Amino acid sequence: MGTEPEVVKDDVIEALKMVEDPELKINVYDMGLIYDIAIVALTQVHIKMTLTAPNCPEAQSLPLKVRDMVKRAVPFVTDCTVEIVWEPPWTKDRMSEDARLASGIFF
Repeated sequence: MGTEPEVVKDDVIEALKMVEDPELKINVYDMGLIYDIAIVALTQVHIKMTLTAPNCPEAQSLPLKVRDMVKRAVPFVTDCTVEIVWEPPWTKDRMSEDARLASGIFF
């Protein structure tokens, strides 16, 4: 009797780091756009993410890129849903130090 295959959150994070914000060319995880990653029923992932602004030109395509990358790159994922949330609003403070340096944003 073996154990059930299970998605590993660190693998999801690594997949998210392969999806770039098209304007800044920084991955969505380091940009601070990912608010929550939930592993549901061992093989399903639910991601809460935001965008830099409600009128972001990538509002339709970026969540699909996130979903598709997680489904493709993470072992055992059978389904991935991405929910766009606006609270709390995204600010530059959510960016990782590496993202700030890469973008030239210092504070």
